Amino acid sequence: MNDRLKLKNYERPKLEMPNGEKNLLLHSCCAPCSGEIIEGLAASDIKTTVFFYNPNIHPIDEYEIRKEENRRFCDQVEFNCIDGDYDKENWFERIKGLEDEPERGERCTKCFDMRFERSALFASENGFNTYATTLGISRWKDMDQINNSGHRAASRHENITYWDFNWRKLGGSSRMIEISKREHFYQQEYCGCVYSLRDTNIWRRKNNKDRIIRGIKFY
Repeated sequence: MNDRLKLKNYERPKLEMPNGEKNLLLHSCCAPCSGEIIEGLAASDIKTTVFFYNPNIHPIDEYEIRKEENRRFCDQVEFNCIDGDYDKENWFERIKGLEDEPERGERCTKCFDMRFERSALFASENGFNTYATTLGISRWKDMDQINNSGHRAASRHENITYWDFNWRKLGGSSRMIEISKREHFYQQEYCGCVYSLRDTNIWRRKNNKDRIIRGIKFY
């Protein structure tokens, strides 16, 4: 196994996809969440194409930073990285009326639905039978909420399976941080959308913390 696919005192178990598949479309939200998952897939000889489709990310310069960090890591492990459309107008239309929903609320469900529907469609149109997402590795997210959206999007296509593997297992969330530090990934300080940026800054102000300054913090 390549040294870069091993971490200190940790030997990766082989991952096995549903139905014996060996070809995966992986929806990626960002490089920090993707690092541990991508390394596990590479170590398991699962042919993976990474799909970066996140029109929720605001503003455009934040989107570009996160996208390029994702692409940089994919290039290192020789995974193909597809840049999905930044169709933010469709995203704003999709979540209209939910602007004041809290994190993990209905706005997030609509956001996941949109991103996974496009991922499942891309999979169906490009010869993939299985897709997954990196979103669930973060302990800030509701895994049931993510997986429900993932399965819902897959059910729109006869040939598509959503792989709901628990990427947090066996210390995955901890290694996510370890890899992020090793790779000096960009460290975003809010989920991505304009409303999470707003709410995070409101919380910071109430707790006497500085406002987020985007684009400068790295692990």
